[in-house]
Amino acid sequence: MVKRLGEFLTHLRHVRNYSPETLRAYRNDLSQFAEFLTREGLPTDPRRVDPPLVRAFLASLQGAEAQRSTTARKLSAIRSFFDWMRREGHVKDNPARDVLSPRQERKLPRFLDQPDVTRLIESPDDATLLGARDRALLELLYATGMRVSELAGLGLADYHARDNEMRVMGKGSKERWVYFGDRARAALDRYLAARRKAGPARSDALFVNARGTALTDRSVRRVVERYVRQAAVKQKISPHGLRHSFATHLLDRGADLRAIQELLGHASLSTTQRYTHVSTEQMLAVYTAAQESMRRARRQGGG
Repeated sequence: MVKRLGEFLTHLRHVRNYSPETLRAYRNDLSQFAEFLTREGLPTDPRRVDPPLVRAFLASLQGAEAQRSTTARKLSAIRSFFDWMRREGHVKDNPARDVLSPRQERKLPRFLDQPDVTRLIESPDDATLLGARDRALLELLYATGMRVSELAGLGLADYHARDNEMRVMGKGSKERWVYFGDRARAALDRYLAARRKAGPARSDALFVNARGTALTDRSVRRVVERYVRQAAVKQKISPHGLRHSFATHLLDRGADLRAIQELLGHASLSTTQRYTHVSTEQMLAVYTAAQESMRRARRQGGG
């Protein structure tokens, strides 16, 4: 199985253009499946793997790995692996095809309200180079709704200041254009001016660290986490929370769901529709608060 796994990952990398993070997840999940078969003395020849073996592996998951989303992801990886092997003629059937995936819990995405977004974005001291970088980074994440991996992958050539737009390479190497307002553009221009003044960088990446090399996904997450603490916002969020905030605020202001789908780079509208649940929650909260206010007014008027 190990040999076939290597070939499968090569296929995902060069044919499907999967990201390093996605490839790492596939490798970990499928290696864990192979290790389980070996440890339990079960058949490791892909041709002898059957549905009960797949179910036994899923049943063996414990603790955090037993969460529904994690179990579903591992099952999906096994299905994809055997689908590829069946197409390549290595096996006749996919043993994971009819194994039921656990029912997923629908979690509402976390997001910030407008005052918290403003406080977060204005936290960095943009009088310094790194502060200007962080202010531009936060402005761009919120103004465009791009993924943290997309932001970390931006190059200087992707920034089109004249048209307030940015070229982004999304999942599956799908290119799209995102747009931003004058506040984000001003923050980007301030950062780039400070960067030029500091001397030539060692990278053509748009966002670089103090050594002049490109920021990684992890570095961007640390930047956001630092200012979330510094701004003391009510909701503790990751960079993805700014993406959710962007979409939710657009929806609340009447933006079309299809347009939001395009801006976010979602392949399916059903993914974007998660934000309608967030907006419904907000509307219910506003309605409840208004009703309570009216009740107080009536009590005061009656007294």
